[in-house]
Amino acid sequence: MKFSENWLRELVEIKADRAQLAHALTMAGLEVEELTVLGEGLAGVVVGEIVAAEKHPEADRLKVCKVAAGQGEPLQVVCGAPNARVGLKAPLAMVGAVLPGDIRIKAAKLRGVESAGMLCSAKELGIDADASGLMELPANAVAGQPLTEFLGLPDASIELKLTPNRPDCLGLVGLAHDVAALFGSRVLVPVQEPVPVTSDARRGIRLEAGKDAPRYLGRVIEGIDATARTPLWLAERLRRAGLRPISAVVDITNYVMLELGQPLHAFDNDTLEGDIVVRHAREGETLELLNGSEAKLDRGFLLIADDRKGLAVAGVMGGHDSRVTDATRNVFLESAHFAPAAIMGRARKLGLHTDASHRFERGVDPELPRRALERATELLLAIAGGEAGPVLVAENAADLPRPATVMLRRARLARVLGLGVPDEEVMRIFTALGMAVQATADGWQVRAPTSRFDIEREEDLIEEVARVYGYDRIPTHTPAGALTLAPEPEARIGELALREQLAARDYYEAVNLSFVSAELLARWGFTQDLVPLANPLSADLAVMRPSLLPGLIEALRHNRARQQERVRMFEVARVFAAGDPPVETPSLAVAACGSAPAEQWAEPARPYDFFDLKGELDALLTWGGEPERWSLHADGLPSWLHPGRGARVARDGETVGFLGALHPQLARLLDLGPDVHVLELALAPLLARRLPTVRPVPRFPSVRRDIAVELPEEVRWSQIEQTVRGTLGNVLKELRLFDRYSGKGVDIGRKSLAMGLILQDASRTLTDDDADRCVRDAVAALESTCKAKLRG
Repeated sequence: MKFSENWLRELVEIKADRAQLAHALTMAGLEVEELTVLGEGLAGVVVGEIVAAEKHPEADRLKVCKVAAGQGEPLQVVCGAPNARVGLKAPLAMVGAVLPGDIRIKAAKLRGVESAGMLCSAKELGIDADASGLMELPANAVAGQPLTEFLGLPDASIELKLTPNRPDCLGLVGLAHDVAALFGSRVLVPVQEPVPVTSDARRGIRLEAGKDAPRYLGRVIEGIDATARTPLWLAERLRRAGLRPISAVVDITNYVMLELGQPLHAFDNDTLEGDIVVRHAREGETLELLNGSEAKLDRGFLLIADDRKGLAVAGVMGGHDSRVTDATRNVFLESAHFAPAAIMGRARKLGLHTDASHRFERGVDPELPRRALERATELLLAIAGGEAGPVLVAENAADLPRPATVMLRRARLARVLGLGVPDEEVMRIFTALGMAVQATADGWQVRAPTSRFDIEREEDLIEEVARVYGYDRIPTHTPAGALTLAPEPEARIGELALREQLAARDYYEAVNLSFVSAELLARWGFTQDLVPLANPLSADLAVMRPSLLPGLIEALRHNRARQQERVRMFEVARVFAAGDPPVETPSLAVAACGSAPAEQWAEPARPYDFFDLKGELDALLTWGGEPERWSLHADGLPSWLHPGRGARVARDGETVGFLGALHPQLARLLDLGPDVHVLELALAPLLARRLPTVRPVPRFPSVRRDIAVELPEEVRWSQIEQTVRGTLGNVLKELRLFDRYSGKGVDIGRKSLAMGLILQDASRTLTDDDADRCVRDAVAALESTCKAKLRG
């Protein structure tokens, strides 16, 4: 929000200088981001009128001008500006004047011709960035009048960095209420009187967008002069607010928007056909905008239309075909209230950001449209003439926002702020801010104005008192209180401990955004159960991630592109699936590539492979104390995983994740090598831990028996282990696989596995017969379930 300091001072009494005003605004939460002083040091600059202009005898681009400066004989000034001409009134820096940048004006000769002064551009005076030519002043400027007096200088352009919850300060009248509260003064804004109706021109209005557009006002004004020049005072206020004057009609709508905070739009009434219709755009509907671009719309956009065509994207920008031109004689002025949710993100979706969308997205006072329409009509009639028709109103009163009524307890205010604010000061603050306040036994009942969408609860009122009363007046106390330590459940491994464990195993933690692009997810094959954002920051951040891996692999790819060949990363975060509300699942993802061991002298380099990643998983599962509940399966793999080097991870038979190498096709699509391996698991089962139990040291020795069995290649080790453990029960303390062989002496399609059975009984010493019986039982079970046969 950028505005002229002098303009603000006309709307509210300010008992402070410029520096104090800027400090007070910043301390009240209305941060002054930039303050530019305008027109200081312009003593000696007056209004000059060119009464004669001749070509310089020695230079084609210079002119020798005679300039009337209210001092009798015109002064001779040499000027090179392209718009220097007879009759032009422009700023004249007299000899002795000092311009911004320490430019001292002296009598001089330019190419042999005397010059007594300097005709100036706005940039040379430090009041605008325009250096294209002389600053043209209106015809009513009096030659010799000090320029500062004529332009209302000095002034300052102040830019505020407003938070999204304060859209009421996007208009100077709203800001004036805050300033009045800060300085204990009063707002000087007069009551807006209705403009006399002198025409019966009307146009029907239909609301067809429900709660998205609950109020729409319009008025036909006939017989205007669209070529009328914008008055200097209005044009200067626009310039100092960062807006360049365009035409009288556009400048007036911009001026009212800056003054009141209500965006307006003017249509050429003669281009409209039938009623004004406020509706949702149709799927695929297009509209050429004022900036010449074509807007491709969908049902999420609000559209201002007539009976035959679209006219404007509501709350964003008007259409090209219905714009006001120099030939326009009749205009239709609109002033409406749109629900913030209906406008939010629509401009960004079109690649735009307009002053109107900036305000409507945050919320505009629903009571402003009529006042703004009357103010704009008043200015338009005064500047461009014409006859005003009646104000046309269409509204759905039930869908308009209602101001909140909130109770503020005196004791709560004192407890939160740490001091007692006098009751009369609290009443003054709320009243100055435009709130209706009534004292009660325990505090105050406050009704917020319709412009304050941010006042919803007691804490909001406490904030208002604190920022106006002064944060610097609130005492500083060291917080005190008892801290309660949250108990750590023994049956669960902490997330921090998991992170520390993975970091200790030489993995770096990554933190990625929860949003990814739909295009990236499509590459991975994630197209179902997605959670799209209604208002994404960009197309690359449009969908909540259904998996941690796409973002993690992008981080890995980013590192590899910067000469990091060995990358080992993990992320612990939530993934999202469609639902009402969306389902959030805490997950762990691991990604690794490059050499398995770090470069060193004691071990040769070898690429990271499936078994390295499986070893990391086994270590985490053993940490939980129940590795026997986990199993790996070769079926049911996702499309992004290598079909021959991947596995489905299950706990108690239920799938909880996947691990393995990326599918070669996906790796090529992502410009990655074939050595990238990934793991993703649901976090809850991974962090579950068996409660520690106390067991006595075994009193009886263990017995080991080794067996070698031949069985089909497709039989998994998990099936073998499950069979042996299920057969021998608690007597089997450990099962060790120490050799695998296939080749000569073993049939094709079969393999030989050698394993050690560690047997132990807690009540007695096992005999050889006991051990032999266990071996026979184990071999018999393997023969029946795994098609195994004992070797040698």
